[in-house]
Amino acid sequence: QAQLVESGGGLVQAGGSLRLSCAASGRAFSSYAMGWFRQAPGKERDVVAAINWSAISTYYADSVKGRFTISRDNAKNTVYLQMNSLKPEDTAVYYCAARTVGSTWYSSPYEYDYWGQGTQVTVSS
Repeated sequence: QAQLVESGGGLVQAGGSLRLSCAASGRAFSSYAMGWFRQAPGKERDVVAAINWSAISTYYADSVKGRFTISRDNAKNTVYLQMNSLKPEDTAVYYCAARTVGSTWYSSPYEYDYWGQGTQVTVSS
């Protein structure tokens, strides 16, 4: 069983940057597919970015392509989301998620097994 803890959220002005981290417990992290999702008030939880276990393959939502970068350090059991050129519409609670089986990335929240508690990102205009 994996436990995920996000950090790095906060308040930033439009055009600024933040780096989110998600630390995972357990020895099997290096075999997990990981994803970052976000949920704004009154909206569904949507994928932001996803990465396969080896970091060879990644996926980005169209809305963040060219601005966000997902990466992972399997030696540190951590996945990151570097967010640049932030916009007010990026404001949401950001969640990391882990899927324990599979070789690729996954973009549906229903495909993930474990979730963190979320971290708030607020971008002011």
